[in-house]
Amino acid sequence: MEKPDEEYGDWEALVGAALLGTDRRRGGGPAGSPQALLDAAAVHAVRRRAGLRPAEAAARPDPAPRDPRPAPPDAARRRLAQLLAGRTAGNGSGRRGATPDLTELLPQWLAAAARHGYRSPAALVPALLDAARARTDLRPQALALAGARGLWLARLNPDWRFALRGGAGGAGELPEATDPAGVERLWQEGLFAERVALLGLVRAHEPAAALRLLQTTWSTERAEDRLMFLDSLRAGLSDADEPFLEAALGDRSRNVRATAAELLSALPRSALAARMAKRALACVSPDGVVPPAECDAGMLRDGVVKRPPAGRGERAWWLGQLVEAAPLSCWGERFGGLGPADIVALPVAAGEGWAEELHAAWCRAAVRQRDAPWSRALLGAPSAPPAAGPGTPSLAERAKLLETLPDGERAAWVAEFIRAHGLSEAFQLLGVCVVPWAGTLGRAVVEALDSAREAGSYPWSFSGVMGLAERCLDPAEAGSLEALTAAAQDPPDASPGAAAYWSEAFQRLTATLRLRATMLTELTPT
Repeated sequence: MEKPDEEYGDWEALVGAALLGTDRRRGGGPAGSPQALLDAAAVHAVRRRAGLRPAEAAARPDPAPRDPRPAPPDAARRRLAQLLAGRTAGNGSGRRGATPDLTELLPQWLAAAARHGYRSPAALVPALLDAARARTDLRPQALALAGARGLWLARLNPDWRFALRGGAGGAGELPEATDPAGVERLWQEGLFAERVALLGLVRAHEPAAALRLLQTTWSTERAEDRLMFLDSLRAGLSDADEPFLEAALGDRSRNVRATAAELLSALPRSALAARMAKRALACVSPDGVVPPAECDAGMLRDGVVKRPPAGRGERAWWLGQLVEAAPLSCWGERFGGLGPADIVALPVAAGEGWAEELHAAWCRAAVRQRDAPWSRALLGAPSAPPAAGPGTPSLAERAKLLETLPDGERAAWVAEFIRAHGLSEAFQLLGVCVVPWAGTLGRAVVEALDSAREAGSYPWSFSGVMGLAERCLDPAEAGSLEALTAAAQDPPDASPGAAAYWSEAFQRLTATLRLRATMLTELTPT
């Protein structure tokens, strides 16, 4: 055997030869063969491992902080382990089968656990963090359940570093909002995620105290942090926040300025709202619409973005921003005391598309100002064709307007919409309804699904609504669905196998509703 260690005297030479290639080493010959290189690597690897001196042990981490919240009951803990295992129904053919999809039930389990004030079982915190890493939609609730122990583990594992950047600080680690010393210490010394959570906690307890806390470090915060902290002021927003927000209009960050302007426009009595109302009223009158001719310095300071997106004209873009930020109360006097419905129904000169721009801006203003009367006027009757609403060019805007209505009224409106137009246009609208769906809405959805089945509709086109029903129908409706689970023959002109698919889908829906009912029972404290 060759003596490879004589040819390759040290580890660095060995690595260099491997990178360069044995046939390019000086001298060539047998000593430079690939076999000699591998022999040398084996010898040096043994030497390096045998001669390695153990490093000094790192300091032990501090113990995980105590989480005072109660653990869920044993049955609920076992259910959480089952859901985190990620078992998904399916038979490998693309069809989901009749078995509930457990991964889709995890968000509901987390939401129910949060309502009961539970913490995660200690042994399941790593799996919970892994689930939150894989699914961003789970993060707020998963991190809240993981609490202080989740943050403690996240500091020890780079794979979970996202938890330290999120807004959920963990209920077990935050001081009481009534503990000034604890609040001040964490605000000055805590991680960003902890500070965001702390600001939200204090804001919920006493909005003015949260604002005072933010003001103590505002000038030294990074721009991206200022933006996140400013966004926390949406909760409990009031006229008392106006001086701070008005000052933020001069912030060096454009995003911070824009957010401050948006928050001020949601305060109808603010000075910014008054300035925007004056500008908007100068553009819109019973005689017609005359958009602004320029975007001046005052408009820029008040959050108007000068450059429009591609495909939008400048003047229409500026007009929309002014009307959106003006308080909706200013239009009644402008139009002779008319109410929102009458104002929206007024004809607007169609030239240059000002009517569409005006109505779209009113929609955004109603959403921003949470104005239910204006939302009702802009929504129109649910039985009207989806594209015929007085001020709603898209279902996405209708969905946003619906969110400003009381829960019951929202569900009734969507139920009537489904009865008039079916389910094909209703998916976005269903997404803003409170879960579990009210009885009238749930029955409208089930009836529409049954009608689609009887009509021989292509079943896979309703899979999205069916999945939504599995998550949102009231579990008490399971018994009323039994008749729909029976297999039937395909209707004439239906897709082959459609009846079997519909039967399978209704079986899965029924089984999922029953499993959801069991989950809620398991989470109930004993």
